[in-house]
This record gives sequence, structure tokens and C-alpha cells, in this order.
Amino acid sequence: MSDCIFCKIIAGEIPASKVYEDDQVLAFLDISQVTPGHTLLVPKEHYRNLLEMDPNSASCLFAQAPVVAKKIMVATKASGMNIISNCEEVAGQTVFHTHVHLVPRYSADDDLKLDFIAHEPDFDKLAQVAETIKNA
Repeated sequence: MSDCIFCKIIAGEIPASKVYEDDQVLAFLDISQVTPGHTLLVPKEHYRNLLEMDPNSASCLFAQAPVVAKKIMVATKASGMNIISNCEEVAGQTVFHTHVHLVPRYSADDDLKLDFIAHEPDFDKLAQVAETIKNA
């Protein structure tokens, strides 16, 4: 897509700080740098987001996620890593070309907050939701 910023980066029309590249994917530093080393892993073929990708293309993308994430962790001496892909605007997607955020974590005080609050589940409701998903 000619108006897609990530397609322009892939084509070499816009500079990027590349950290990995092969025939299928490109990884480059995110200009926002939520934490030092924050990297985006993108397929070279344009897809709006993961929900549009076929299994083979998604497999090629995700095959490189641990490879690149490990390199980031070694280089930055990070203690952990968040691997995130936002699908659609309501989920925080702002660039509509599939991308996976590889966000190194250094401490619980990093700027990125993902809070999962544990509580006693309603197992009947979970079973209903699971059945609905299986049948979709």
C-alpha cells in the first residue's frame, strides 16, 4: 500500500533503525521507544493486522519473534519482554500494517502497564464463552 508507513520503510523510502531482516519479515526500532530497545517486527507483505493474515504468513512472522526478542534481551540486558500485537483501533492499533511490539522490560516500574487482576472465575460463564468460541 503506497500510503502505509511500514510499507514505505520496507521499500526503503523511509529510513529505519533495522535490527533484523529476511525475505519475509523486517524488525526495526519503534520511534516511540516505550522502553530502550522497543522493536517492531513486521511482515514484508501488507496485512491490516494479524486477523487478516493466513496461517503460513503468520507462522513466518512469529517464527522470528523469539529470535529477535532474545537478541534484544541480550543487547539491552533486559529482565523480561512483552510481545504484543494490537488488532484494530479499539485495541490500540494506530498503524494498520501487521506489527508485533517486542518491548524489553527492565523493572516493574517501566512505563508500560499491563494489569491482569486475578479473581475467582465463574466457571459456568467461562464454559459458555468457550463453547461459543469453539462453534464460531
